[in-house]
Amino acid sequence: MNFDFIETALEVIAFRSFSNLWFWIALAVLWSTASYWMIGVPFDLVRRAARGEEVARADMLTLAGIHSRRLIHISEVTGLWTTAFAFFSITLLALLGFAYGIEFAQAVFLLFLPMTVVGWLNLRTARRVQGMEAGEMADTLLRHRRVVQFVGMVSIFATTMWGMWTNLNVSVLGGG
Repeated sequence: MNFDFIETALEVIAFRSFSNLWFWIALAVLWSTASYWMIGVPFDLVRRAARGEEVARADMLTLAGIHSRRLIHISEVTGLWTTAFAFFSITLLALLGFAYGIEFAQAVFLLFLPMTVVGWLNLRTARRVQGMEAGEMADTLLRHRRVVQFVGMVSIFATTMWGMWTNLNVSVLGGG
């Protein structure tokens, strides 16, 4: 009985990522969240501020100021270590995934690599918005969102193509 439970649990968890519905749900949630929050400021608030709502402009300036100072502080304190760890992790995932053929590592790599680009974009935007007026800040944050969405589209396309190729290779062609 215990063995059946473990076997069933492992089938549900399934490290065959590209054929697992949970992976694709996680991918969609990851990119919708990344494109909704621009350096910690929600899109709807930026949109209302861009339209000229005074309360939204004040809230946007406050939130952007708090989050940009926080991101800049973190980058100044731990930037070198964070960058080193990110590159180490990306390299490790790439080797495990593509040199050794571990599908779970490929999936995590295809999620993590573009998010490091988004992290860099967030830090760049955080440095830019320091001291901006509300109208200019709203435009900058909306431009930032479009760039993040473009990175997301390219990432989702690449992940989808790789996932389809992997599923076809394993399922239909019998590769592995």
